[in-house]
Amino acid sequence: MTAELTVVNALLLTMADGQDPFTGWFTVGGDGRITGIGPGEPPALEGNVLDASGKIVAPGFVSAHSHLHTSGLRGLAAGETLYPWVRANNDILLGAGPEDMYWFALHGCLDFLGNGITSAYNFAQNRVLWMYDRTTHRDVPGAVHPEEFLTRQFDAAARSGLRVMTAIRLDDQEFGPDGARANFAGMAGEARGRIPRDAFLGVSVYGAVQWSDSPDTAALEAETMRRHGVVNQAHFVETAENIEAQQAKFDWYAKAGALGPDMLFGHFVHPTDDMIDAVAASGSAVVWQPASNGRLGSGFADIARYRERGIRVGMGLDDQSCTDVSDPFQNMRIGLYALRAAHSRASVMMPREVLRLHTLGSAEVLGADDRIGSLEPGKFADFLVVDPADPDTGPVWDAYAGYVLACGPRNLKEVYVGGRRVVADGRPEHPLAADATAETHTRTARAAHDRGLPAPVLTAAHPRGALNPMNHAEER
Repeated sequence: MTAELTVVNALLLTMADGQDPFTGWFTVGGDGRITGIGPGEPPALEGNVLDASGKIVAPGFVSAHSHLHTSGLRGLAAGETLYPWVRANNDILLGAGPEDMYWFALHGCLDFLGNGITSAYNFAQNRVLWMYDRTTHRDVPGAVHPEEFLTRQFDAAARSGLRVMTAIRLDDQEFGPDGARANFAGMAGEARGRIPRDAFLGVSVYGAVQWSDSPDTAALEAETMRRHGVVNQAHFVETAENIEAQQAKFDWYAKAGALGPDMLFGHFVHPTDDMIDAVAASGSAVVWQPASNGRLGSGFADIARYRERGIRVGMGLDDQSCTDVSDPFQNMRIGLYALRAAHSRASVMMPREVLRLHTLGSAEVLGADDRIGSLEPGKFADFLVVDPADPDTGPVWDAYAGYVLACGPRNLKEVYVGGRRVVADGRPEHPLAADATAETHTRTARAAHDRGLPAPVLTAAHPRGALNPMNHAEER
């Protein structure tokens, strides 16, 4: 097969297990997958040639835990912990409709791509918008939306070019068990049908036992995992608030038979020793959001301890409204430095290890490592071109340390998905990028106004002037 792209003279961090960094080449076929890779010069220069002299080339980041519709809500509830922060977000989303959710999600997808994240596990905003009552520690439904509220988010992912695994919440406490089964099956089919095959990483159960009143939710989630052959990621023991009740619900998952390689626990900040033992023994995984956990004061997840027990770990950027900057370099450093400080040992996690967690490790916990997470023949050519000399970070003494500790979005020059450039100098080259910005600013401000909430203090101007909020209503 003739290559359509040949990358040459790159300092390659392939993240393939057992492979050290090397200066070399790789080729990309017409299907967007890597066809060959190696040190030195390529056998032939085929197709377009990208000369990456002086650049580091590494896999696109994988966010194994994300909420892409929150991109227009950054900075909200800046001094609040998890539950009041969620309520502040949802207060605004109660004023949003299906077309608003399309633009919010598209803005979030393009923001991820612009920061070097090429694949994401996305907790799509479900049809039921739940409002947490801190007095009773229960969720109550604030609104129940039509299917389009969810499917338009799928359309946004499809339009963006980001590779996505979509999590769908059962909402059995609103729909009942039969309605929840039908909702999941229907929405899973819609996601599969709307998102292009190469960008579709699968569907997942959006685990919600942490907010449930009944162990029936865990049983229904476990049943859905088996029936559809999908993974389940649950937000679990994320915050210290009402922690004993949260921890007690772990047994609901265990008794339902949900634990195992297809069970992922997002955050897992405050587990008991018994919970750690059960996760390790069952082969379940943990997904780590260090920037989010710090921003919300959720606590410290002892990832070093989990890894010592053999627990698989991935990393995520979480809500863009609680990481605020979708910066995977920052996410790695916050996590790395927190672990080192907590253990008083700098070697407790090394730069290569944390980079693996945010690339191949995240792909592994999602069951997508046959397609993404490293630069290897047969996998998609999703890669970043990073220039440590612009702005200059000095000599690169250690490739992994220079990349993880000293580089960031300012050094990110290009992002490629499937061998096709989608971002240049931090700006997505998407035809709807400017519209996504303008629509998100307009629509979030209108949603807040409709809810009687304070307006943003600043919104972006659009080169064509303010957009009508209903523009592009039919855009797919």
